[in-house]
Amino acid sequence: MKIAIAQINCTVGDIAGNSEKILDYARQARESGATLLITPELALSGYPPEDLLLREDFNLACDTALKDLAKKVEGISLLVGHPMVKDGNCYNAASLLENGRVSATYRKHVLPNYSVFDEVRYFTAGYEPMVFEHGGIRFGVLICADVWESQPAIKARQAGAQMLLALNASPFHIEKQAQRYEVVRERVKETGLAMVYVNLVGGQDELVFDGASFVFNAAGTLTQQLAEYEESLGIVELQVAQPLLAEIVPNLSLEPSVYKALCLGLKDYVRKNGFPGVVIGLSGGIDSALTLAIAVDALGAAAVRVVMMPSEFTSDMSLSDAEEMAGIVGVKYSELPIKQLYDLFRQTLAADFDGLPFDATEENLQARIRGMLLMALSNKFGSIVLTTGNKSEMAVGYSTLYGDMAGGFSLLKDVPKTLVYKLAHYRNSISPIIPQRIISRPPSAELRSGQTDQDSLPPYDVLDAIMEAYVEQDCGRQEIIGMGYREQDVNRVLSLIDRNEYKRRQAPIGVRITHRGFGKDRRYPITSKFNFSA
Repeated sequence: MKIAIAQINCTVGDIAGNSEKILDYARQARESGATLLITPELALSGYPPEDLLLREDFNLACDTALKDLAKKVEGISLLVGHPMVKDGNCYNAASLLENGRVSATYRKHVLPNYSVFDEVRYFTAGYEPMVFEHGGIRFGVLICADVWESQPAIKARQAGAQMLLALNASPFHIEKQAQRYEVVRERVKETGLAMVYVNLVGGQDELVFDGASFVFNAAGTLTQQLAEYEESLGIVELQVAQPLLAEIVPNLSLEPSVYKALCLGLKDYVRKNGFPGVVIGLSGGIDSALTLAIAVDALGAAAVRVVMMPSEFTSDMSLSDAEEMAGIVGVKYSELPIKQLYDLFRQTLAADFDGLPFDATEENLQARIRGMLLMALSNKFGSIVLTTGNKSEMAVGYSTLYGDMAGGFSLLKDVPKTLVYKLAHYRNSISPIIPQRIISRPPSAELRSGQTDQDSLPPYDVLDAIMEAYVEQDCGRQEIIGMGYREQDVNRVLSLIDRNEYKRRQAPIGVRITHRGFGKDRRYPITSKFNFSA
């Protein structure tokens, strides 16, 4: 007996498009000899639909599409994820479609309300198991977070399940696949049942779903895995209620996995929102260079435009390196010098600034002039501006509101500076497109003479380690100092993180690749007297 996995890229709200994709995969699965197809969680609506679920017309459209899908599926049974409203309650559901009708429906038991998840806001929890017989095997159904707790799987076994099917929309973060393996092995051990784990793939706003759907047998052995970051149809062959050994696509290591996540997140954000392309302010520095590399790999050179906007503080090295990289990747490149505009702004403000020294005000003026030029190009040609700041800069506020933060998508928003360098080296190992001098030179915003980032910040390996402990691990000041970091460095970094929440709140969204980014999964008040760094 063969069952099939539809590892598909669904778009939130595109109910008709998602339905057509599911039907196409059902056809392919049937032609491959499968008699049952399993989709990811909420495949019909896309995940997460958020406040669309509060709209009656949206839920009605999903219900209509489900019934229509049941009529159109031929020659194969379909287990599809969808939202369902019944008796005034909304459920995260999965329905079995066969013989032109909905024959059974499961309602998700465990509603996650942490990290990027907010399901308690929308859904009512189910409590009954769903077990159905197909091809002589009794299958139990789970939905995503149900796998992370014991009871739903145990209830399914008690109801007679011989094998478990899990529909998931599990977003990527670093080391996430290892965590999935761990919890699935726990469920397999507790129940003695094999499990098919079907995961969504694709980008949705700041989330990226990596696919990597897999199968474990009842002994807790991995028997099959699909590729990461790609749509794929997987055929699982069963003998009684046990999966046979099939292809196991190896998991990617850190750098290629994060790089592919960034590419997919950018590609889907641009494609699904209908932008014709992107525009990037190229500086000759490492962040904009990596942003350009990812943009070209994700979208193609024809969809990418770069602009170099030199000032009196821009080095010849930066100009040369930016132009060289633009030529290597084959994108449209232009230079828009900002000195005249900068001088005009300073002249306009001269009376008010009379007798006051050059400081961050004049530095920020340059960034804001560049932001205005990039946004003008975006308005005129429809391309979205990609900001180039990284997570380290976002954490400590080493960025300018309405300047280098001006844009529509912050690609490296959740990528620490130390990882930026690792990704640059990784990309160059495929083909050398980032000039080596960009990677090896000290990082600088070049907003005043002789400036480097370390003039006002600790070394990035220190900054990133402190940031990770404070932001991602919730460690306190004394605990971080106890890890061996200098007290003055810890105090400096924590103070900067605390006081720059207002700035991060105004930043564009970006791809989430750590388990806690500056987005949905970290919601601190801007106005607060609590001293986290005390």
